Formats: sequence, C-alpha cells, structure tokens
Amino acid sequence: MRVLRVTAEGITTSFRYPHFMQQVHPTFPMPPPATIYGHIASALGEWFDPSGVMFAYRFTYEAVVRDTEHIFVLEPATGTLPGTHWPKALEGKVNPFAREVLFRPQLVLYLDRPEWEAAFRSPRYAVCLGRSQDLFTYTSVEVIDVVQAERAYFEHTLLPYEMLLQVKRGTAILMPRFVDCRHKREPTFERYLVLEERVFLPPDEGLAVEPAAGGLFWVDPTTPSIRGAQRGLAFLSFVDDGTSS
Repeated sequence: MRVLRVTAEGITTSFRYPHFMQQVHPTFPMPPPATIYGHIASALGEWFDPSGVMFAYRFTYEAVVRDTEHIFVLEPATGTLPGTHWPKALEGKVNPFAREVLFRPQLVLYLDRPEWEAAFRSPRYAVCLGRSQDLFTYTSVEVIDVVQAERAYFEHTLLPYEMLLQVKRGTAILMPRFVDCRHKREPTFERYLVLEERVFLPPDEGLAVEPAAGGLFWVDPTTPSIRGAQRGLAFLSFVDDGTSS
C-alpha cells in the first residue's frame, strides 16, 4: 500500500483532557485522532471529508513537565475609573492552573493519501500540534510503500481498543475521535489503546494471544529490523465503522 509518511518535531505540546476545567490540565500521552484531523486540515488549508481516510502514527517525547498558566476571567464592571467620571468597561481576576506539557515531541504520521504530499511540503497554515503556540517543523515528507508481514513490533502508538486481546499491554483511554466543525463542533469519542512499550506480534513462544485478522500486519519496511520484525502500523479512521485496517 502506498502511503504518505510525514515526520514532525517540536519543542513542546499538550493535548488537554476535554473534561478538566480547573486547577490541573493533564495531557493525553498521545495526540487524539481529532487532533490529527485538525493537523491534516491545517496543512491542506481546508476541512476535508474524513470518510475513507486512514492514518497511523508513532509518537514520542522526552519528558512530561508541569507549567503554570493563567486564565483571565472578565465580567462587566461597576463604578468609574479612578479620578474620572468614565464608567469601567470590564473587570476580572486571574486564575492560575498547572498544565502538563510534553517536552521534545516527535510525530511520524502515516496517511493513505500519497496525493497530499505537496500540501505537507508547503502547508497552508503554521504547523502546530496541540495548542496553537506549540509550533512544529516537518523534517521529512515522503511517499513510501508499506507491506504486510506475518510478524511486527508495535511501540509508541495508538491502537484500536480491540487489539488489547493481542498485545496484552497498554492503557485503555477515551479520546475525541472527530470534531465536526460543520455542525457546531459536535464531538464523537472512541476507546483506544495507548501503547508506549515495545510489543512483538505474534509474541514470543509460550504466551497465548488472539490471532490478528487475516494473520498479517502492515509494517514500514524502511524501519530497523528487530528480532526479525519491523515497525507495525495500526491504521485508524476518523468516522468510518471499525477503527482500524
């Protein structure tokens, strides 16, 4: 299968849990699919039809740190400005909070849209991932062929939740899958499996495992071969039935 592989690097990023509002804003350990959709749309310069688009990625960072940020809460004011008869327009207060930040992130994104290569070589908008101030740089944009293999290793990636039966590792997590910006930013959520450690499939002899559908895995043949396996790719979708291919 011919795919587009894009490598992006930055200094910081943060993927806020959508239901935390005060005191502490933790980060997802990896970008949610909805964030990936927005990142692609930024490069293309427009919202695109997510149907049929498949993606996989490898995401790493060097450390998790905490930063202190402030929210300025404004409301209509009463009274006048000191020494004048002019009414105050606004008054407010400052609410400090702690935000988790991922330091030195790197994203290797695989897309089944090789025709988008030109857009990533000359993105329409500033390249960022996560918050608008988290600027990134594309260090590599290329079209490659991924192949199917009987053995693969998975690491630092987002997997469909159903692969828990195969990998026996990782953290189950609920993430925003897609935000429909054409319909009042209505979000949809999906369960995924965050896998940071390296797992080989099929596993070493002696460990029971559910077989993969079809018995084959997509792999990147340009990645290092480790114990006879190369980097596995679990392709996900934004809106289609079933989360992987």
